[in-house]
Order: sequence, then C-alpha cells, then structure tokens
Amino acid sequence: MRSEFQTPDKLSMEDEKAELEAVLASSLFVRTPSLANLLTYLCQKYFQGEADLLKEYTIGVEAFGRAPDFDKKEDSIVRVEIRRLREKLRQYYEIEGGDRSIRLTIPVGHYVPVFTKNGAAPFQSCTDSQESAEARDSLSTHPGPESLAALPAQVESRRAPPGLFKAALGLGIGIGLILATLAGKEALSSRKGAASASITPAGLPELAANAPAPASNRGAPEESEIRILAGSNIARYQDHAGKIWSGDRYFTGGTPYRAEQQFIYRTLDSEIYRVSRQGDFTYDIPLKPGVYELRLHFAETFFGPEELVGGGETSRLMQVDANGKPLLWMYDIYSNAGGAKTADIRVFKDIQPAEDGFLRLKFSSRPNAKALLNAIEILPGVPGRIRPVRITPHNAAVFTKDGQEWAPDCYFKGGQPIERVGTVTGTANPELYRVERYGNFSYAIPVAPGRYTVTLRFAERYFGTANSMGGGPGSRIFNVFCNSEALLKNLDVFKEAGGVDRALEKTFTGVAPNEQGYILLEFKPVVNYALVYAVEVIPEPKK
Repeated sequence: MRSEFQTPDKLSMEDEKAELEAVLASSLFVRTPSLANLLTYLCQKYFQGEADLLKEYTIGVEAFGRAPDFDKKEDSIVRVEIRRLREKLRQYYEIEGGDRSIRLTIPVGHYVPVFTKNGAAPFQSCTDSQESAEARDSLSTHPGPESLAALPAQVESRRAPPGLFKAALGLGIGIGLILATLAGKEALSSRKGAASASITPAGLPELAANAPAPASNRGAPEESEIRILAGSNIARYQDHAGKIWSGDRYFTGGTPYRAEQQFIYRTLDSEIYRVSRQGDFTYDIPLKPGVYELRLHFAETFFGPEELVGGGETSRLMQVDANGKPLLWMYDIYSNAGGAKTADIRVFKDIQPAEDGFLRLKFSSRPNAKALLNAIEILPGVPGRIRPVRITPHNAAVFTKDGQEWAPDCYFKGGQPIERVGTVTGTANPELYRVERYGNFSYAIPVAPGRYTVTLRFAERYFGTANSMGGGPGSRIFNVFCNSEALLKNLDVFKEAGGVDRALEKTFTGVAPNEQGYILLEFKPVVNYALVYAVEVIPEPKK
C-alpha cells in the first residue's frame, strides 16, 4: 500500500511494475534470459521492501547459487553481471525504450533498482568510466541503511514492512534462481508433481496471456535463440533454467490442443508438454544465415494404457521434414520416449535456413492419428556438433566461476533431490555439489548422432557425517550403466574419493547415443542408494 500523502510526481508501484515488464518483454532482454533473471530478482527485492538486502554477498548466494562461503574478492560474478545489466538497460533506453515515460536504472556502486520519470536527473549516471564503476561496485556494503538514505525517496518508501506486499507478490519462478539457496526438501519440493514456471514473474502485471499470438511473422528475425510453445496463446513463459518461451507463431494449419495431465516425466517444466499443435501443419521460421541446433519437443499425452482410448506403440505415427528433407520418418513418440507422459526431445545439428531465409518445418500425419508437436527450440549452432550439455539436480541454473552455465535438473526419471550443507573439497566448482540426486534413477540425455565425452561428478556427503548412522568404505555401492552397458561397477565413492565431502569425477570418451537419440545413464543401487551431483556431455570432434 502506498502512502496517502504520495505526491503526483511520485511513481506508483503499478507504474514501476509495468515498466519492468516492458523491459523484460523487449527483444534485448528476451535474448539474454540470465540478465532478465537478475533484473527480476533485484526488482522483486525492491518491491517487497527488502532493498537493504541487496548486497554483493546476498546476490551471489541467492541469485547465482554460490555457496554460503562465497568470497566476493575471489569471485566477481556479481559485479560482472551487474555491469552487463547496466549496459543492457542503457542499450534498451537508447533503442527500443527511447519513448518510454519511465526509466529503470541500477545506479553505479549500488544494486537497488531506481525508477525515474524520463528526463528527470538520475540518482547516479550509469555511463561513468569503467574504472570508477568497478571501484564503486567493489565496496564491501552496498547499500546499507546509511547509503540507502541517499537514494531517491521512492526507494526508501519500499522499506515498509514486507508483510504488506508478500501476500500479493509471492515468490515466483521468474526469480527461480534463488530457490536453490533454500534449505533441504523445502527448496526442492517444487519438483514434485507441478513443474511449471510462471508466465510472468510473481507480482508483476501479466502480458496478454489469453490473447492469440500472431499466426505468422515474416519480418527479419531479431532473436539469437527461438523458443516456441506449439499451440499455446501465452505471451511469454519462463522455464526453470530462466529461458523465455513465446506462444505459438510462424505456423500454418493444425489445431491447438491442451492435455489434462499435470505431470510429465523427464522435465521440471511440464507446462511445455501440456500444450501442442496437432494435425498437418508447417512452421516457416525466419532465420539469419548461419548454422543452428534444432530441438523438437514431444510428449504422448493421449494414447497409453492408462488413458480411456488405450493404445501405445504405433498409435501415433508421423513424419517431420525440414526444408523438404526428412528429419523423422514414421516417428512414434510413445515408443521413442519409452512410454506416455514422458518428454521426448530430438536434437538436430547443422540446421540452416533455405535461400529465402526461412526454416520450413513440415509435420505430416499418418493414417492412424494426427501429427503432434509440443515445442520448438532453435539455438545458435556449431558446425558438425551440438552444444555441450551440463546438468545438476538444482532447481535453477548454476553458474560456475569459469562462466559455465549448468542447467537445472532435467531428463531425469526416478530418484530424489536433496540439498547438502558444508563444502566439498578437491574441486574448483564446489557449488556443483550442493544438491544431490539419489535413489534408483536414470537420465535420458538427448543428443545428435556422434561421439561424446561424458563426465559424472560424485561425492559422499552422507555416510561418514554426523547425520548418518555410520560411514566408511562399503557404506554405499552402486552401478552406472550407459545405454545398457556398464560404465561403473560397484562404485564406492567414499573409498575412491578418500573420505567424506571429497569430489570424485569419472570421465568416459567415445560414448555414442542409442537408437532413440539418447545417452541413457542409469544409476542402480547395490548397497544403499546410488547418487550423482552433476552430469556433463561434451561433443567430440570428428577424427
């Protein structure tokens, strides 16, 4: 609730939220979801009256998933990303947002968002020299209560009791990056059953979620990454990795359909697979010249032994062509995924637009049932190979000190996630060892044909600790299979790593996908449960 003594010159919270939403919907921020996540996190703290918590340590731990022992002197990710965010905001207001009546900035030396009427003098210029910006951003506190007093009155007004806003604002998936810092199962319970992210960040005004997206758009493409939810009319959807998906566009033909299933296996984002386009249809997607990686998403939500219509293998067969060349022939989603209600992703490398600048995807039904598509991803590619795949059991993306992005848990089936406390030694990236998947489980990692290097990261973080019933060698033994062949037999992490809370990496080269296009990793218990902390799949160059 805003003060009844608010002057006409003051901005309302609704105006500020509308400005944030306009920034997030711009092409600049759609193309950089990591910066959109960071901006959303900062603004949520500000709207909740918690601006005084926006300090480098807090942002590092909550927004970037750093460990509790995060040392900002050794790890500059917060300062680096805040500078990138300031520059992106400057570009936005110079290009797309030049006619906006409100301006959103992050003053140099501070992390609190500032909203001002366009033309008003900003609190602090965001175009100061790089040297002065770095000096101010490296301050040990920014901003504490003293420095907050110097900010405009509209910032201080947000420090009203947080309870006034929390019920309305909530904690949305739009700032899902902070979820990984919560304790134990509470932090991870959102994985069970409902794996959908919010269409817009919590507490922010929705875009026209029920308005149909344009059926086609023949203009020149601006995005470096394209993500489309087939059959959906939402304006934008943010998944657990912070990636932004649009509603349906570029299509001709077919019919949108929404399934009733609330849970889809092998994904945290079931919402992607609840909507689909079915029938005979095409997508004419404008692309700049270059090489792309294409990912087609499917899930069989209609046929299956648990459904009224029954069915299974051969119930739905279809064909997919790209620029007149076959990608999938007599394709059976149910068979390829190994069952119904299971995410099935097919990956294609070296995809290029036709001479007219379009990638034309054609989906053709076979006589038994309609063709089906849930989603399309088109990403900048590397000739001859796909992008690396990096996964941790976290609920949100993790960024390591070397700048690598590790996706939140995906492609898994079975097992349970659990967060561990303390620090793992013997690794340059201890943040990867905070959340463990344990039990009897598998990962089906979609890849294109080729050879891959697979690295698995382990640590014994239970047996041998004060919380366990015992410990030592033999406390946990398990096997790991890849495409039904043994990678590791009777693995004893405690024994091989040399004790508790010590990192252990196992690397395997020359791994090929199975006939379904997956690297299927199965973790099978022998004594107590199997576990893993991170999975990395890197394409190998052709010999």
